[in-house]
Amino acid sequence: MVLRHESAIISNRRQSPIPLPGFGSGYHVWILPVITQPVMKRKLALSYIGLVGVPLATLLVILPLGRSLSPPSPRAESWPFPVLPTNLGSQGAALGISNLALLVCQIALIILLSRAVGSLAEKIHQPRVIGEVLAGILLGPSLLGWLAPGVSAFLFPPSGFAVLNGLSQLGLMLFMFMVGLELNVKELRHQGPIAILISHASMAAPMALGAGLALYLYPRLSDAAVSFTGFALFMGAAMSVTAFPVLARILGERNLAQTRMGTMAIACAAIDDVTGWCVLAFIAAHVRAADSSVRIWTTVAGLALFLAVMFWGVRRLLVGIERAYLEHGELSDNRKAIVLLLLLLSALSTEALGLHPLFGAFVAGAVMPRNRDFVAYLMEKLQSLTVLLLLPLFFAYTGLRTSIGRVAGAEMWGLCLLIVATAVIGKLAGTGLAARMGGMPWRESLALGVLMNTRGLMELVVLNIGLDLGVISPALFSMMVVMAISTTMMAPPLLHWLCPRRS
Repeated sequence: MVLRHESAIISNRRQSPIPLPGFGSGYHVWILPVITQPVMKRKLALSYIGLVGVPLATLLVILPLGRSLSPPSPRAESWPFPVLPTNLGSQGAALGISNLALLVCQIALIILLSRAVGSLAEKIHQPRVIGEVLAGILLGPSLLGWLAPGVSAFLFPPSGFAVLNGLSQLGLMLFMFMVGLELNVKELRHQGPIAILISHASMAAPMALGAGLALYLYPRLSDAAVSFTGFALFMGAAMSVTAFPVLARILGERNLAQTRMGTMAIACAAIDDVTGWCVLAFIAAHVRAADSSVRIWTTVAGLALFLAVMFWGVRRLLVGIERAYLEHGELSDNRKAIVLLLLLLSALSTEALGLHPLFGAFVAGAVMPRNRDFVAYLMEKLQSLTVLLLLPLFFAYTGLRTSIGRVAGAEMWGLCLLIVATAVIGKLAGTGLAARMGGMPWRESLALGVLMNTRGLMELVVLNIGLDLGVISPALFSMMVVMAISTTMMAPPLLHWLCPRRS
């Protein structure tokens, strides 16, 4: 196949042009049986080598260079505002408030503020998730802890973080199960090699740039407990994330979901999700293996066995649950419980392998039957509880761990801007060039890059994993949260500029 613009049609040929999904309206595929299909395959192969292979080779060069770097002297990371005594029970007894009542007050306040700020975000044409993230930050040390430290310390004492963290992690497991459940493998196959090229290029370029940035950040924002290899790999993975749910929401709001660019964006984001979680699982295994006696190859072998059991064993057993739904139009409570138990056991399996429970939850969703009505039924049962109650708790927990006050001074803000610029350039360059090489016009290529630059909730999940593993410091965590919010907020106005008619 050869790509030709309409203005360059050879008049001698009588073949009819066939639109190619994901390409611009002015581009068509011309069927030339003898020479064109090998030419197109060769072009895609060379593009893959240049846009994916070269950045990954650069990453392999960067990793040895950073091993000679020394991290900065250890600095005590203190809580950024004064706290009341952490004996919550005695405080509650003195004020007549029990631990349960305080937890209920926390949840009510979080839901109220997240809905209010989320609605305000929608009014200014931003995704609701941005408002919910900002609501969590407002409840943390960045605002409430700064304006009223006593009130903040009483409402959200450090001793109560374990409960919020447990509930938020449960919400994330349900959310990742839903992401895996919505993964449309047929759509990925339909888009073919061009979607794979664009997706992998959109990850390889920011990953290489993130690792390169780690050469500068490691001596300034890391510590001796973290190896440069783990730090650089995590920075690269964090830069390459795309928020599939946020991207889909933006496409729907901008009437782009059914366009060729929209279907290509969804396919690329889905491939990003699968590839990104595999990369993150490897990084988590590498970091945890450095602190334990378990070798990373043992984890890799266990992961391969786990995936084989899930995709070739458990997946076949789930056919009976799908058949029961198709016969009765619903699932019994016992069968719903089996689905939840599968989710939890899968999460526990990946945790035992030294990975993260969220990866297991994602795999559990990915192995579920693909019947459209069955998927919609499960989504309906899980979505309200997850989106309205549990995810806002995760945003609040993230906000309580984020202190904009840590990003103090011109040097720290300069580093923060450098992180944002690196993230944006990597996504736009990798996605835009790959889409252009695939035949899309420059405007649609850049618009696709803007969509892939949205990070939102998925970035926050990755950052919390990094902070839990000790790979990044609280100060760098706060900078990366700023990057996640700013790159997601860029998408609506830039899309309005690039695709004004659709908007």
